[in-house]
Amino acid sequence: MRQIHLPGDPEITVEIRVNTRARRLSLRVSQLDGRVTMTLPKCASASEARGFACEKEHWIRCQLGKRPQEIIPRIGGQILLEGQQVPIVGLSGRAVRFQDGQLQVPGDADRVPIRTAAYLKTLARERLSRACDHYSGLLGVDVKGITMRDTRSRWGSCTTDGKLMFSWRLIMAPKDVLDYVAAHEVAHLLEMNHSPPYWAVVAGIYPGYKIPRQWLRKNGAVLHSYRFAQLTTAPSSEHIMQ
Repeated sequence: MRQIHLPGDPEITVEIRVNTRARRLSLRVSQLDGRVTMTLPKCASASEARGFACEKEHWIRCQLGKRPQEIIPRIGGQILLEGQQVPIVGLSGRAVRFQDGQLQVPGDADRVPIRTAAYLKTLARERLSRACDHYSGLLGVDVKGITMRDTRSRWGSCTTDGKLMFSWRLIMAPKDVLDYVAAHEVAHLLEMNHSPPYWAVVAGIYPGYKIPRQWLRKNGAVLHSYRFAQLTTAPSSEHIMQ
C-alpha cells in the first residue's frame, strides 16, 4: 500500500511511508505543496492506516484549507518582487525586464510563467552574489561558488568546501530577508552549526537578523504559492498530527 484516497471535493491522496523507528501513526500536511504524508510503524496494518486517515480527515482538510492560494503568473496579474506586488504586462521584443514599476514579459501568454521564473532566477543570482561578496568581505572568508535552486526544505545551505546554495524565490521576499539569508549562509563558512558562537557571527554582520528571520518563517509559504513549473522536490513547513 503506497497511497490512501479519501473521497470528497477535492479527493485527498495520502502518501504512505513505513518507518521502522516510528512508534505510532502520524500525519503530515505540507503548507508548501499540500502533500499529505502518513508515517507508519513497521507493524501497522493497511486497515489501521486507512482507519487513521478517515478519523483525521477533517483535520487534514482544515490544514489544506490554510494553505495560500496557488498563483500562476499571467499577463494582467501580479508577481512578488523584492516584497512588492508588481503588475505583469505584455511586451514586444525578446527580453523580460522590470521597468516603470512593471514586469514586462514578451512572447506568448503560455510562456509567461517560465519566462518570469527565468528572469527571477537571474535577478536572484545577481542580488545574492552581491550580498555574499559583501558579507564574506566583512568576515574575511571566501565563497567558492553560488548555486540557485528551487528548494522546498531550505532557503539556503553551505558546504564544507565553501559552496553556497540559495532558493531563487528569495528574490520575491523583501530585500532585508534576502540579505539575512545571504549573511546566514556566509556565517556558516566560519561556524558549520547553529551554536551560540554561530549566531554571534550572524549578529556581527547582520544586526537585527531576527526580524527578517521571523518574516521568512511566517511568509515563506507565500513565496512557494507561485507556480512556474511542475514541482518535484520534497515538502517542508508541515503541520503534524499524531
